[in-house]
Amino acid sequence: MKVLSVNIGEKRTVKWNNRVYETGIYKYPVETSIFLGIEDVENDHVIDRKVHGGVKKAVYAYGKNHYAYWQNLYPDIEFHHGIFGENLTVDNLDEEKIFVGDVYKLGEAIIEVTKPREPCVKLGIRFNDSKMVKQFWNTSKSGVYFKILQTGHVTKEDKFILLKKAENTLSIAEVYKTKKAKNKDQSST
Repeated sequence: MKVLSVNIGEKRTVKWNNRVYETGIYKYPVETSIFLGIEDVENDHVIDRKVHGGVKKAVYAYGKNHYAYWQNLYPDIEFHHGIFGENLTVDNLDEEKIFVGDVYKLGEAIIEVTKPREPCVKLGIRFNDSKMVKQFWNTSKSGVYFKILQTGHVTKEDKFILLKKAENTLSIAEVYKTKKAKNKDQSST
């Protein structure tokens, strides 16, 4: 896996379905490196720390290989790196081959796979379609959150170098399927 783009976002206030939201989902590529801190990416705005940022969700990566699927569903949206709110746009991310606990060296940082992204209303806001959240749940294209074991700078073209393969853990795709089933059970009660 290789980083195609490093992305950060600024806080925005948007009106959506008669409510006002503050969000940092509108990420854009930067030409400089980004610094992966223990709880977030430096200079990136994380608004709701209950669901984004923090030790187990310090940086979010999404696969460019998934973009074509979404472009087919949303042909009127201009796709650019960072559109899913990811800090790292990666060339080829396969959630079935990445396991919770895998450890990678990336640029100066050392990162550990923790969990898949669970979509929220802000993804619907970003795509201007509330159906996007359900559509996201109905795929295995979740992207990956990482914990930072060693802080450091990351830039585009940096490669993920596997340092430790986790044993006896679930893949990100398997964790996502479990969360999806739990989410369905909770929404039907």
